[in-house]
Amino acid sequence: MTMLTEQAGPADDQSLRPVPWRRMAGVTWRQHRITLAAIAAFLGALAVGLWIAGQKTHHAYAAMLAACHPVVSAGCDGLIASFTGMNGFLSNGSALQPVPVLIGAFVGAPVLARELESGTFRFAWTQGFGRWRWTLAKLVPLAIAVAAGTGAFGVLLSWYYQPYFASVNQTFGVQGVSPFAPGLFDLRGVAFATWALAAFAIGALAGILVRRVLPAIVATLAAYAALAFATGAFLREHYLTPLLTSTPNISGSSWIISQWWTRNGKFAFNGWPSYSLIQQFCNQPPPAGQSKATGLAQCLSHHGYTLWTTYQPASRFWQFQWIEGSWLLALSALLIATTVWLVRRRAT
Repeated sequence: MTMLTEQAGPADDQSLRPVPWRRMAGVTWRQHRITLAAIAAFLGALAVGLWIAGQKTHHAYAAMLAACHPVVSAGCDGLIASFTGMNGFLSNGSALQPVPVLIGAFVGAPVLARELESGTFRFAWTQGFGRWRWTLAKLVPLAIAVAAGTGAFGVLLSWYYQPYFASVNQTFGVQGVSPFAPGLFDLRGVAFATWALAAFAIGALAGILVRRVLPAIVATLAAYAALAFATGAFLREHYLTPLLTSTPNISGSSWIISQWWTRNGKFAFNGWPSYSLIQQFCNQPPPAGQSKATGLAQCLSHHGYTLWTTYQPASRFWQFQWIEGSWLLALSALLIATTVWLVRRRAT
């Protein structure tokens, strides 16, 4: 029986003097400096590309704003088309959605699973580190690095998307973008960093449970996808009670939760009116400068119909950010604590 194959007891070896935290930090740096450099290179390359694209987007937006505001003229059409047609693959956020889970899968999952799979953790536990100290020394510095790097990148993302959320865009006929848009909300503010941190914590826990790198990566991807879907589809809209209004002129930056119609105080139908109903009462185009939805609501109101809407106003964006960031941070701490507990308690 060798040092790499003998069974380690469930408790830390108290016969050895614990290695100081500062020395453990040095060991962690030497073991994971390539990983940290890879994170920096990955986010740095994305940041350079985003900065170049953002400069073009901001310049196009500034040119449109200078030439077309407050009066929209025929010469603005080209500038408006130039702005709205830029960086379509980035403007909806879909291209950057995988970034947090990729960090979690390829940084968090292997950090413990690789040593458990190879058996080298047995040697580490004989050097006076102790199980839980060894685990914390690995997870905490990497978690801080992940949160700091993605937090800085999130600031750049917020800068990039700023023109798309400007309220003045509706003056130019540009489709309003809500800051709560599913593909954009978790890329801005504190949400981006906390989602990356949660992905890292999920990966670390998957590594200790599965104990193999590739299966842990797959498990991390699946668990993160399920959490992100559940949050966007069911949880996020309930952070605060939505507002209710019968006014059709709702800002395009608001998050529409649900809409339904009543007639003479009784429920009529959900969603958009049927084609036959529109043809019966409102087959004329809306007045100039009025949106189709607003014109339709005003037209049907003359026939006893009322449009009701529940929505989250754009002014609640930061409240939602801090709510989501808080529970993700708490979840990450819980997952890391569970990982440490499993390392300390489970026989290997």
